[in-house]
Amino acid sequence: MQNVKSKTIDGYIKLFPKDIADRLKTVRKIVNKNAPEAIEVISYRMPAFKLNGILIYFAAYKDHLGIYPVTKSMGLTSAEIKKYKTGKGTLNFPNDEKLPTAFIERVIKNKTKENRARKKK
Repeated sequence: MQNVKSKTIDGYIKLFPKDIADRLKTVRKIVNKNAPEAIEVISYRMPAFKLNGILIYFAAYKDHLGIYPVTKSMGLTSAEIKKYKTGKGTLNFPNDEKLPTAFIERVIKNKTKENRARKKK
């Protein structure tokens, strides 16, 4: 699904079947709840939010939903992310499993805190 082209997050979400679209909407809702001042953009053909730089990218793929970037300073233990980490700065949530919304919310909260601190420096 990397060849998906859209100019808005709404347009991106509309390109997917309902089950995948619902997962994307859930991530978007979590970001909007925890970083309401973040700006929605499409970057590298993926939905993203900016808050003092990129806050988070998220994208749908055939077998998973991915969230990027995940950084060391986000307060997550290696045991927590081991189940979902598949690459440097990447968390992948399999489409055939329930989306771990509480975990994703923690990821977003920690990343938001990190990005807000960046502005103060």
